[in-house]
Amino acid sequence: MSEQIRRKSKYLSWLLRHGARETGLTMDAAGWAPVIEVLATARMSRATLEAVVRDNNKNRLQLDGGRVRASQGHSLDGTPVTLDALEASWDVWAGRGPLWHGTRIEVIESIARTGVRAQSRTHVHLADALDSTVGKRANIAVMLQIDPAALRAAGQEVYVSPNGVVLVRMVPPSCIVGLRAMTRRAKQQQPALRAVMGLSAPA
Repeated sequence: MSEQIRRKSKYLSWLLRHGARETGLTMDAAGWAPVIEVLATARMSRATLEAVVRDNNKNRLQLDGGRVRASQGHSLDGTPVTLDALEASWDVWAGRGPLWHGTRIEVIESIARTGVRAQSRTHVHLADALDSTVGKRANIAVMLQIDPAALRAAGQEVYVSPNGVVLVRMVPPSCIVGLRAMTRRAKQQQPALRAVMGLSAPA
């Protein structure tokens, strides 16, 4: 990916995830925006837009004829998207295997009390494998193992976006069934982190 395409990709991701209200971009409740407006706002050609969509390493953007959107990751405050409209545009995730959420050591106590919350985003991002390239941030300290059956039993439907990110509105503490330390510091603190989460040591 060229540096120009990289810069355009970052801007489009911001625009379509967070910047619609700030820029006055027209966007529907499922995150779709008119291509003609996006091109004018981003000052780019259709060919450049197509290159950004094609070359994005995590397939964050969807292009469908005269409309384009971010696959997921929208801000509630920065866009007119709604949770219901987004979920209606995604598939229900039917997997049974464990899900994973990457996080920082500093927020483990808060997660133990209230679970994983989407904060300013619409949904919590999950991954269906520890080595997944989507659904988790780079350089995370701890991966939390989440039981999808427990999520569904708690009334939390699980979805998957077109680029493979697994999404849920929130993760209750009771649905977190494991913890995997990913950094040296986290490994040193792993017994204490498990204790905070109320998790037993792995067999």
